[in-house]
Amino acid sequence: MDHWTKPYIVAIIIRVIFAGMFVINKAAIDHGLNSFVFIFYRQIAASLLLLPIAVLLESRRNARSMSSALLFKIFVCALIGITVSGTLYNVSLKLTSATVVAASTNSIPVITFCLALLLRMEEVKLRSPSGIAKLTGVALCLAGVFVIAFYTGELLSAVNHHHAFAVPTHASSAKTLMGAAWIKGTFVAVVGALAYVLWLILQVPVLKEFPNKMLVMVTQCLFSVVQSFLAAVVAERDFSMWKLRLDIGLLAIFYSGFAVAGVNYYLQAWCMEMRGPVFLTAWTPLSFVLTIFCSSFFLGEMVHLGR
Repeated sequence: MDHWTKPYIVAIIIRVIFAGMFVINKAAIDHGLNSFVFIFYRQIAASLLLLPIAVLLESRRNARSMSSALLFKIFVCALIGITVSGTLYNVSLKLTSATVVAASTNSIPVITFCLALLLRMEEVKLRSPSGIAKLTGVALCLAGVFVIAFYTGELLSAVNHHHAFAVPTHASSAKTLMGAAWIKGTFVAVVGALAYVLWLILQVPVLKEFPNKMLVMVTQCLFSVVQSFLAAVVAERDFSMWKLRLDIGLLAIFYSGFAVAGVNYYLQAWCMEMRGPVFLTAWTPLSFVLTIFCSSFFLGEMVHLGR
């Protein structure tokens, strides 16, 4: 695999991992796993994966200590991109469906493109084919988000009626999604997407100042453990809800912790360093396509079509 094709392969892997996250997390939340507690356990799992690697390998390559100013920047990145963004996505999953949340993430390329223009990280030549293509893609993504939020067409039956992740509340979920919960959940997902994009943008100067991606990511995970714990304590006072069981919730925690917050976030940092945040987020619609099929097959979700 040459240097030119690596970012494309990595970007596709990232979107596949995210599609799995939407489906598994939706099943876990529908089975009663609290959204705030979920993020706390997820970050513990991610820290358990990344911390030994950072201590044994990366610290030897870059022993330069982090300044107080750099630690504050990393703390803000963790708060916005991991704690806030992750919690908002999970809240949106509770209100809507995996497909709706995946569709709402199509606003990510739009937000990234606009912020990149404002920060002069991206330029558009309006008369060039590439500039026209960029603006057309942004318009289509934004239009799709509005359609998902405000218009509900006919329902398609689930691909697999004997879905692997049985969801007890699924029978009434279709009616719930028709109402205000649908619009509210989509709005929450878009705000989560905004936080995610801000995180990507803020990481660019951080990685330039301290280019050791592994140490930056593990420090963010450790900060997020503390942040998400405080948020979970405030949001969920019933500590019986913190008890872990051998069910889909535990699978979601390990998957989100190891594959998403561990491996995937590192791959994102690498890909963004190679090709920039706009390239990375341009692949976001791929997760939507994969999630449509996977949520229908594994969760038995009803997919809405426009008329």
